[in-house]
Amino acid sequence: MKTFSTIFFQDGDVWIGKALDLPGAVTQGKTLDEAKTNLEEAIVLVWETMQELNRRNLPRDKKVYRENIELALK
Repeated sequence: MKTFSTIFFQDGDVWIGKALDLPGAVTQGKTLDEAKTNLEEAIVLVWETMQELNRRNLPRDKKVYRENIELALK
């Protein structure tokens, strides 16, 4: 489970939603609830796309060392 910081604001007749820590995850909806649902879908799509692009861009002819790094960021 990963937590994303999001914001929502009304712009005319629509609600805009953005994931602050995931560039490209932006959406809109006619209602706040619709914008929230749409943003959840956008976050999943952007996240999955980033993961796939990262896998494709691994060096194929080099030994790769993978490690998880945990950071306490504010």
